[in-house]
Formats: sequence, structure tokens, C-alpha cells
Amino acid sequence: MTLDTPSLTSGYQLVSWDEDAYERLANSGGPSSRRRTERLSATVLGRDDGAIRCPRVLRVGLDFGRRNPLTWARGLLTICGFSDEHEARAAIVLPLEPCICRPDPAARPTPIDTLGPDAALFQALVLGLCTQWRYDPSRPVLWTRTSLKRQLELFDGGGFYA
Repeated sequence: MTLDTPSLTSGYQLVSWDEDAYERLANSGGPSSRRRTERLSATVLGRDDGAIRCPRVLRVGLDFGRRNPLTWARGLLTICGFSDEHEARAAIVLPLEPCICRPDPAARPTPIDTLGPDAALFQALVLGLCTQWRYDPSRPVLWTRTSLKRQLELFDGGGFYA
């Protein structure tokens, strides 16, 4: 195919066009390229050496089986002798510093039947202080079905900066 294009010198100049090359160029960056997915192959989380220190502090996750997580957590408070989660939080030693959280890539939630009441309450309180991405010890304990069913890794982000 040939096209007439204006020449810088005078009149028009005949230019030949390679249709196959044009097709490839026109389609680069098209919808197909926006559908690609790539797996994360490296992370700074979990490292306690090198320039960026971000060691794992804790891994939490509870397997409730067929039980209702909220009912179970309220019953656990009674078993441990607390009237509510705020009283339990004041009595149990929890991580003091904010942490970075991420969903546990190798989730192995602990069945609640295998934990003692104190260990189970510790994990439930930590989960109640977490969002999906952050553990914040200054926020109120919020127990929801979603928060209690999360499986998270907590990392000390003190050595991390962007």
C-alpha cells in the first residue's frame, strides 16, 4: 500500500508503507496487555538483614470450623474471666508497636480446639486490633467475623521507609 504524505521540500512525496509492521505497532499496549498478571517473586517483608529491616513479629490465624467466631470469642472471654474484650486487652500483654500486616501466603490457621484459652484469646485480641494491612495497638478491639477469620503475618516496619 502507498500513501501520499506532504514533503518538507515541495509538493507531495510517495511513501511506501508496510502493513504488517503497522498492524503490530497499532496493537501494542492493547487490551490484551492489560490482562497480564505477574506473581510477586521478592519481598522486603520478613527480612531482618540488609539495608531494609522488616522482620516477622508474629503469625496469627484461627480455624473455627463450623463455629460462629463472634459467639466463640464472647464465650472465651467468660471462660478467661473477663467481662469484655477491653478488660482482656488491659490484662494481656500484646505487641506494643504498630506492625505492617499482610495476608499469610502459607495460611495454616490453628484449630481453636488445640489452643489453650489464654493463647486463643491472645490471637483473637491481636486479630481484633488488625486491619488487613496494619496492626495498631492504639485502636479499639473490633471483633467481626471477617477480622476473626483473617490469617495474617505481622512485620516490624521500624526499619522500613519509602
